[in-house]
Amino acid sequence: MLSQASDPQVIAGGGLGDAGAAPWVARLDRFLGHLIEIPVALLVLAEVVILFSGIFARYVLNTPLIWSDELASLLFLWLAMLGAAVAFRRGEHMRMTALVSKATPRTRAFLEVFAVTAALAFVLLVLGPSLHATHEESVITTPAMGISLAWRTAALPVGLAFMAVFALLRLYKAGNWRPVAASLLLIVIIGALLYSLTPTFEDLGNYNLLIFFVGLVALGVFAGVPIAFSFGLATYAYLLLSTTVPVSILVNRMNEGMSHLILLAVPLFVFLGLLIEMTSMAQRMVAFLASLLGHVRGGLSYVLIGAMYLVSGISGAKAADMAAIAPVLFPEMKKRGADEGELIALLSAAGAQTETIPPSLVLITIGSVTSVSITALFTGGLLPGAVLGVMLCLVVWWRNRRENLDDVPRASKPEIFKGFLVALPALALPFVIRTAVVEGVATATEVSTIGIVYSCLIGILVYRRFDLRRIYPMLLETASLSGAILLIIGAATGMAWALTQSGFSSDLADFMGSLPGGGATFLCVSIVAFVILGSVLEGIPAIVLLGPLLFPIAQELGVNEVHYAMVAVLAMGIGLFAPPFGVGYYAACAIGRVEPAKGIKPIIGYLCSIGIGLIIVAAVPWLSTGFLK
Repeated sequence: MLSQASDPQVIAGGGLGDAGAAPWVARLDRFLGHLIEIPVALLVLAEVVILFSGIFARYVLNTPLIWSDELASLLFLWLAMLGAAVAFRRGEHMRMTALVSKATPRTRAFLEVFAVTAALAFVLLVLGPSLHATHEESVITTPAMGISLAWRTAALPVGLAFMAVFALLRLYKAGNWRPVAASLLLIVIIGALLYSLTPTFEDLGNYNLLIFFVGLVALGVFAGVPIAFSFGLATYAYLLLSTTVPVSILVNRMNEGMSHLILLAVPLFVFLGLLIEMTSMAQRMVAFLASLLGHVRGGLSYVLIGAMYLVSGISGAKAADMAAIAPVLFPEMKKRGADEGELIALLSAAGAQTETIPPSLVLITIGSVTSVSITALFTGGLLPGAVLGVMLCLVVWWRNRRENLDDVPRASKPEIFKGFLVALPALALPFVIRTAVVEGVATATEVSTIGIVYSCLIGILVYRRFDLRRIYPMLLETASLSGAILLIIGAATGMAWALTQSGFSSDLADFMGSLPGGGATFLCVSIVAFVILGSVLEGIPAIVLLGPLLFPIAQELGVNEVHYAMVAVLAMGIGLFAPPFGVGYYAACAIGRVEPAKGIKPIIGYLCSIGIGLIIVAAVPWLSTGFLK
């Protein structure tokens, strides 16, 4: 299983507690915890204030703040890295524990220590390059504020240093130095063995991709090493042992991947989701939706699918879309007896289903790197997403066809109408957010702050549910969860860059273009290729990598470019949310706070259903092009 522990004294559900630890260790741990928790909570709050101030100044006062985005970007990397450190201290970095949990107690104790030791090894390996990167950035200043970029990049070594200290404290708390020494020795042996094979790696070419990005990643993941650190170690080893590229480039790619301003929507939507629950807006919405579909077998599952379709694309980040939906529906669905694994599987599958819903950053990226009209892509993306939604609904119907709802009464029309009036302020939230984006009031990054301010006002003035004492824990939870997600994205960005530089993309394009069978064969191979690439690259890096190469080939073979775009994006979406490598699946698990091992079995059926839907979309071009002018 893949776990995310909630106990701050346990690393990812492992057995590294405080038993036998000296009192000074516990005091130091608490002191360092407060040292980063207070600033990171303030950073979340600061991002909300800065971005909303930018909206207010631009739209109401008509005097744009030219520095708001710049300051938000500078603080965002600090939020990501300090949040990742908080997540490390709390044991909330995602990792696969399917094999670990089945091991003997002695082996399990060793693997728990090995997971921390491997994470420590990666942190120490990139700490030096991160300091060097900070020094290099010191001579560059931001255009609006004139601040040295070193103030932003310094977040990397600071966050890494905190993680290193927390890892050392965890190892000290283990009490038994034998597994610590054994795990250190094993890491040294693996490193020495790989280093001794450097001449062999230099002659293997792209076969190294299988060794490092499949073999080494799988070894780390199934040994229980947190996902982000498994990705990072594999990329570091690949760059060091099989290329002449300096390993410092990994730090730069992680910096780029974690600090992309659009990803700021992730922590803001996470906080919005917590705020919706705290102000009881979520309860009002769920109560009304339950009155409509609560008596239907799997009713709230249909609501989840429809909500993802409506909300998808608002933030520009799939993790943020899921963060806007899961906190609203999951608690009530669990109360009604829904299995956690089923919930996380459906959330992930719905994330893959809605990849083509505009405004989608992936579609915008396709339009920017190819000659395809973005307007045409937005028009063509609605129906394919709906087709996959219907396929998911069929699975929901089948799995819930025998659900016993004898004790669930059907709401009367007056009850439904009353529930609608009570829930109306809460139900208006998605429309407020989408209208703000469509009308140009706010960018995809800023729009969540409108939702936050709106939710605060509704909670205070309408529902009269706003507990100030819960704000600080919510800010911490937001930072920790976001840091865990963003570190995975940063490590995956580094791995994506390494794949790009290997020349693998050009070789793949040449191979696909030479296949017999014309457009049909090309579509079939493209589906397989994009599913695989989507699991390791995500949508935007994969499109930037292959879009300029494959879209001209599709056009030459008579495949409509909009149709090909829909097929490619949906295939990447399936890969993105397919375990064990799909980064989106881990993000869904983190957002839903569910052990993803529980979702691996039920997600198979959902992925198969949207896979069939993808085949239907590929076989019927009209679904993508029928509404184009």
